[in-house]
Amino acid sequence: MPSRLKEYYFKSVVSALREQFKYKNAMQVPVLNKIVINMGLGEAIQNAKALESAQQELSAISGQLPVMRKARKSIATFKLREGMTIGCKVTLRRDNMFHFLDKLINVALPRVRDFRGVNPKGFDGRGNFSMGIKEQIIFPEINYDKIEKSRGMNITLVTSAKTDEEAKRLLEHLGMPFRK
Repeated sequence: MPSRLKEYYFKSVVSALREQFKYKNAMQVPVLNKIVINMGLGEAIQNAKALESAQQELSAISGQLPVMRKARKSIATFKLREGMTIGCKVTLRRDNMFHFLDKLINVALPRVRDFRGVNPKGFDGRGNFSMGIKEQIIFPEINYDKIEKSRGMNITLVTSAKTDEEAKRLLEHLGMPFRK
């Protein structure tokens, strides 16, 4: 089933961005390529069970099985060895990406305490936007009684936009609530 956000993008956002930036061709309009959700688990060094619960939570949030990430180099002060599993990530594309973004914008972000909008300083200069979430309990799939520890995650929205201004306008048209 196609996402309502994807349909909205093709019906309204493409024409609005084409008019705003004076694109000659519809293929020049920026599009959302992928969403990467990353959850780093520093406590996984001592507690291996934290990896399993984080994997289950991220799987419930994204609807896709996460990939376990291993340390690339050893850091003695953190008692970290090369090859130890210290995080998990999910890369969402196509319909899954639009379903997740719709859920993030309309359900999860309004559940954040004292939410005043997303910080617009998360752009990287190439049209990609990154944001951090401090607690995974803002997503409706997470059962508050069953979580062991509140964990955060990083969410990166990768777009085909050439500049940050184009990417910001794309995300604003999709409904991202940026802070004024």
